[in-house]
Parts: sequence; structure tokens; C-alpha cells
Amino acid sequence: MTKSTIVIPNYNGINYIQACLESLYCGTAKDIRVIVVDNASTDGSMELVRDKFPQAELIVNQKNTGFSHAVNQGIKKSTTPYVILLNNDTKADISFVHELEKVMDCDKGRRIFSASAKLVSLYDRNATDDAGDYYCAFGWAFARGKGKPPDRYGRDCDIFASCAGAAIYRRELLEENQVGLFDEEHFAYFEDIDIGYRAKIYGYRNRFAANSIVYHAGSATSGSRYNCFKTKLASRNSVYVIYKNMPFLQILINMPFLIAGFLIKTLFFAKKGMGRDYVAGLASGVGLSMSAAGRSHRQKFDAAKIGNYVSIQLALWRNLLRLFE
Repeated sequence: MTKSTIVIPNYNGINYIQACLESLYCGTAKDIRVIVVDNASTDGSMELVRDKFPQAELIVNQKNTGFSHAVNQGIKKSTTPYVILLNNDTKADISFVHELEKVMDCDKGRRIFSASAKLVSLYDRNATDDAGDYYCAFGWAFARGKGKPPDRYGRDCDIFASCAGAAIYRRELLEENQVGLFDEEHFAYFEDIDIGYRAKIYGYRNRFAANSIVYHAGSATSGSRYNCFKTKLASRNSVYVIYKNMPFLQILINMPFLIAGFLIKTLFFAKKGMGRDYVAGLASGVGLSMSAAGRSHRQKFDAAKIGNYVSIQLALWRNLLRLFE
């Protein structure tokens, strides 16, 4: 029985998509369904997928609709118990799919919403790219283990959210009356923190699957780790995540930390010549939050979930310390 549908969003991934798909079809999980969602690529990568990988299903968009919309298209096409999201600039280890499925299968209570693979740098196998994502009271999201030896992250553990570049999700919880799909207002960046945060509000867990490994090029679509497009969009979405997931009282509690976090980031990006882009993104985030679309996605406070909010708040404070690990 096919357990997982693998959804790969693609935008001009000609340098990576062939190796990505070859690694999946050479893996230990032979009975897989792969959906590639192409966001109006112009580099021939869509044609490559169509011609060389006819076994993969291809969804072709006429314009770049963003990461969140693309993966939602694939999720809606899936019928399997699990959905795996995978970036196009990755090469999957032989047991990548099997190890993700194992983590989910062992959860008999079905309380695990997602599990994140271990992302290792494609160009430096001695450097971790992401061992699960954390989110802290500064309003910052950060990758666990970034740049550190992968061997240090050899055990499964709970994380705040799974990196959607290589993660498995329980499909039934992605339905509208549950946690729901990815918020398409994000376009890209912070969408995985947002959905992981939302799952925690509902009382679900996110895990790190230490034995599921992918090799990741990183920033293949945006072009570099820091650029104006990414800086502006990520800062916008950082404000939106706070607005839509934190009740008003929790925002007040975290306000001193959030102000400090935004100020530190402003200085950081100013030194890189992108201070105006970062601040413009913050202003855009306020505008998005106050818009009709933003307000419609705000999570309504539920007093019955107070224990979950307290647990999240403790994690936000605890993750401040993890910045220095």
C-alpha cells in the first residue's frame, strides 16, 4: 500500500530537479506517488520532468503562485495517509521516505502532526542545514544545528515545527476542520513555522526524524541566503505569524522580547544594506495582518486550549536559550 504522496514544488530548478527525482525513485520505498507542482518555470525544468519522469504527476501553473499555494495543490491531489513535502534542490538518502513514515507509524495515538528530516548541506556533508525548526519569543525562527556536525543530531526529539523543505505530514490533519492547509498569504517563508504553530495550538506534536536524511543545496529559488526579496517577505511574514497565532494577552506578554527582536534584526540587515527592506517588510506584515484576508486567518482563542497556549509560551522562552547552543 502506498503510504505517502511526495509533493515537490518547482520553480526554475533545472540544476537540481533531475537528481532530486532520481534519488527518490532509487530509494527503499518503492511504492511512492510523486507530484511535481511547477510554478511557471522558464528554464526547461518542467519539460525535463515531463519527458524524463513520466511516472511523476505534473501540475503546471501559468504563473508563480508561491510555495504555499503550490504545495496545497499537491496536498489536495493526495489520498495517502501521509504527505511528504520536498524542496527541488535536494537529494534524498536511500531510506529518507521509509524513516519518515516509521516515525509517524509508531505514533499509535496519532498525536504527531509532522516530522522533519535531517537536512545536511549538499556541498559540505559535515555541516547540518536543519535538524528541525525552533521559534522563540523574539519572533525569530531558526534552524536547529545550522552549520554543526550532523552526527550531533542522531536522536529523534520534539521540535517546534518541521522544515517544509523535507517533512512528512499527517494528511487527515491538513483538512479544513483540523489544522488545515498551508496559509497561502505567506507565499513563501515562515509558512512551515505557522502551520507547526497552529498544530501545537490544537495540541499536536512536531518531531525530528534523525534517521531520515536529505542533502540540501539551499536558497536555490531565491538565489542567496540573504537578498532583498527574501528579507522583505520573511520580515512581513514574521509579523503575520505573531498576529494570527498569538492571543492578544500573549502578544502583550511577549512585547518586550518582540520589540528587541525586531530592533536586533533591523540593525543586522542594515549592516547588510537591506535595513529598509526589512522595515518595509515589517510594515507590510502589519498591513497584511489588518487586511480582511489576514483577519480571516487569525486563530480564534479557545479557553479549552489554555494548556496548549501555556506550553507554547514556555517553549518560546526556552527557545531563547537555544539561540546560544
